[in-house]
Amino acid sequence: MSTTIPAAPPEAAPVPPRRARPAMTDRTRHERRLGWMLAGPALFVMVAVTGYPILNALWLSLFDYRLTDPDGREFVWFANYATIFTDGLFWRQFGVTALITVVTVSVELVLGFALAMVMHRALYMRTLLRTAILIPYGIITVVSAFSWQYAFSNTYGFVNPWFGLGDQDWFGNTWTALFAICVAEIWKTTPFMSLLLLAGLAQIPNDYLEAATVDGATPWQRFKRVILPNMKAAIMVALLFRTLDAFRIFDNVFIMTAGAQGTETLSFLAYRQTISRVMVGLGSAVSVILAVIVVLIAFLFVKVFRTDLSQQKGGN
Repeated sequence: MSTTIPAAPPEAAPVPPRRARPAMTDRTRHERRLGWMLAGPALFVMVAVTGYPILNALWLSLFDYRLTDPDGREFVWFANYATIFTDGLFWRQFGVTALITVVTVSVELVLGFALAMVMHRALYMRTLLRTAILIPYGIITVVSAFSWQYAFSNTYGFVNPWFGLGDQDWFGNTWTALFAICVAEIWKTTPFMSLLLLAGLAQIPNDYLEAATVDGATPWQRFKRVILPNMKAAIMVALLFRTLDAFRIFDNVFIMTAGAQGTETLSFLAYRQTISRVMVGLGSAVSVILAVIVVLIAFLFVKVFRTDLSQQKGGN
């Protein structure tokens, strides 16, 4: 039986001494104090304006509170949340909201990228082209919703005559009504997506594209290997902003269908519970759930893309 002498453990690498933080000079201390004095009031107002409604909604959601019976207000803890999560209607409206969000944001990303490439590469009438593309985003959502409601009308709209669809009732069926709502949403907000993507395109140095061209890269390879990786932050911002906005969709649904034919969304549910049924506690609970979902979406986007926007520098 042979014995093996264990090797001596390697010596631990010396730990470098922690560098002491340099002492703050009087000038640095003064500039920091001045910064807090300048930004402090704005920060306080922002926290108060955004924080108070959220905390108030959270507090009201713990009550069985009908606005027409203020004396019957009763503290019920989380009973409103239990009612919402066990109601199949909530999950149906959650599905409708998620469907509208996924469809509209996906189509807007593709169309927005195409429009951004056109605006970025345009050699003539660039200003006029950008202005024309951005016009839909400058129109008030209520106005555009009424316009698309008229367009899809089976009596005086232009969609049916143009495409030879006869008396197609777009708002008489769930799927066709959702299609009309998605078209109105995409038409209205695609320019916003293209504007954000155009800003990302403008930050890509031409040297990268020229070097890829010299190396023999095809247009698709340049798009996949050069443009997309360098636009990661811009794509993340565009998708995040549009996803949050689409998930809170209300105007188009309210104008075009008023929630009929199963097109009601979570924002519309909060409106109906709070305003139409004056169930303040239940409506506040829906609003809190909607806010939490929006925060989770933002958190997931930041985690998935792993992009630190504070480290992004233009032209690098």
